[in-house]
Amino acid sequence: MAVVFVALFGFVVMLIWLDQQKVLDATNRLQDDTVPEIIRYQRLSRNLEQLRQEGERVFAVSSPQARQQALFVAKLVASHPSVLDHRPAAELARQVERFLAEVLRQSASDDRAIARNYEAWRQLSAQVSLLVDDVSVQGVNLASRDLREVNAAMQVARYKLIAVVLLEAVFLCVFLFFVRQTLIHPLQNIYRKLSQLSVEQPPPAFPPAHMLEIQAVEESIVELHASLVANEAARQQLELLANRDGLTGLTNRRHFMLLAEQELARAQRYRRSLTVGMADLDHFKRLNDTYGHAAGDAVLKAFAALVGDTLRQSDLSCRYGGEEFAFLFPEVGIDEALRLAERLRERFSGVEIRVPDGRLVRVTFSMGLADATLLPLEGALKLADEALYEAKRGGRNRIAVAGTLSEA
Repeated sequence: MAVVFVALFGFVVMLIWLDQQKVLDATNRLQDDTVPEIIRYQRLSRNLEQLRQEGERVFAVSSPQARQQALFVAKLVASHPSVLDHRPAAELARQVERFLAEVLRQSASDDRAIARNYEAWRQLSAQVSLLVDDVSVQGVNLASRDLREVNAAMQVARYKLIAVVLLEAVFLCVFLFFVRQTLIHPLQNIYRKLSQLSVEQPPPAFPPAHMLEIQAVEESIVELHASLVANEAARQQLELLANRDGLTGLTNRRHFMLLAEQELARAQRYRRSLTVGMADLDHFKRLNDTYGHAAGDAVLKAFAALVGDTLRQSDLSCRYGGEEFAFLFPEVGIDEALRLAERLRERFSGVEIRVPDGRLVRVTFSMGLADATLLPLEGALKLADEALYEAKRGGRNRIAVAGTLSEA
């Protein structure tokens, strides 16, 4: 498109240049040829008019000396180069000169000769006046012809200049439309997609682009979205690894303490009930010694799975260390927490767990509960841990509440 425009623009500019050259040629011709010719015609018309006026003096004055003087001037005018170079003027000037000389010759012997020849002079004077008009008109026609040529060339050049301006305007509109469609709109779309870029959103979709640079940017944005999704997945995986126990999948102790502190602060701020618990698998060391550590790991996994299936979604649980587990029961008091813990104890004590060597084992746990509504977290967990050892001393497979033993 640009090549076509440049070619067309250059062609029109060349035409304008040719028209301007015509104007210059006509102007030079007017200055070098026409103006001198007009001056020559003006000088000729002025001399012819003076010739006529001197002839009128011959008939107007009364003294012979004045008539001779007028005839002398008329002869001078008739012999002027501007008159001699113009054939009709030269012939008419000689005719006027001869006529006036004959009239003066006759007047020397006859006083009535002047009056008798005046009518003939009037006719001859009319011819001179007519020739003066013709000469003036010829000079004006010369100037008008060249001026018309100059004006016509300038008019054509003006039309072509208007055409060039219109051509530039059309090209500019087409160019702006092209830029808007191929550059501005894609850039605006890229800006919107970048503003909305998120791992929660699907990959950005772009309409086909005409420019390779725009395509490269759009492909980079799609790759960036894929990188963000991959990074978010990696972040979540790292967060899961950082917050979860690698064996059981339960929350680890560090993350549990952080969440528990938040729940405790919320419960105390809104005066809500909250209970914590500490649990320990009974005779776990003997299980490891008898069946091996792989069997102990299988039991820990089974217990964690049962915790997830039995407790509420709002309850928090973690592997506190070894075979010890910590619990937090939001929005419930000791009685409701005791009921939930008893349900978990009953289900776990009735489960047969298959260990890696194929044998089935039964394992129980003991738990201590403490009301944390008005206590700091560490203090409440300490009370729950004391209740746990109270349950252990009471025979295991039991739930104890903050110093009071409740047997199953």
